[in-house]
Amino acid sequence: MEYTGWNKILYRVDGTKRTIVNGLLVIVNVVLWVYMEIFADTLNGNDLITYGALYPPLLIYQGEWYRIFTAMFLHFGAQHLANNMLLLAAAGGKLEEAVGSFKYLLIYFGAGIAGSLLSLSIMIQTGEYAVCVGASGAIFGMIAALAWIAIRNRGKFAGLTTKGLLFLIVLCLYNGIVSEGIDNWAHIGGAIGGFFLCILLYRKPLDA
Repeated sequence: MEYTGWNKILYRVDGTKRTIVNGLLVIVNVVLWVYMEIFADTLNGNDLITYGALYPPLLIYQGEWYRIFTAMFLHFGAQHLANNMLLLAAAGGKLEEAVGSFKYLLIYFGAGIAGSLLSLSIMIQTGEYAVCVGASGAIFGMIAALAWIAIRNRGKFAGLTTKGLLFLIVLCLYNGIVSEGIDNWAHIGGAIGGFFLCILLYRKPLDA
């Protein structure tokens, strides 16, 4: 079948649907980072707060709860951005193919918000406040969601295995433990949120 017009954009040559939403999310994150590099400094905590970073006192005392969402689109420097976008491009594309664009967005944003909320609650409990940014909570949610999909497909999905995905999550969490400045609670919250949202949204029978 030959595709023309919008169909040529929406579908690949082999007839499979392109993962446009995931691609747009990558583009939005990169564009916002470039914008901040031009007009501010992505390595400056005060600038990140100005552009929507999660910082507990501003949520607790000024009610700026939108930061739970906006922090997902900000990144601390080029390396942080590159690492997250590489993972998002790989994991997000496979997840969008599996569940569709709308459910993909629900899982992505749900996991990101879950990560922000867990990180916020831990900082409030400990009294140790930090400026938090990044899409990694949502990305951990993508990987955990793919793990559930692999489970539903007898341990394998699109070249991925349940064991391999769980190992990747553990490896990334370990890297967060031994490295400075990594918000592991956001990763854990995102993974939990993404996993359970995928349980609700991915309906392929076990015996299919």
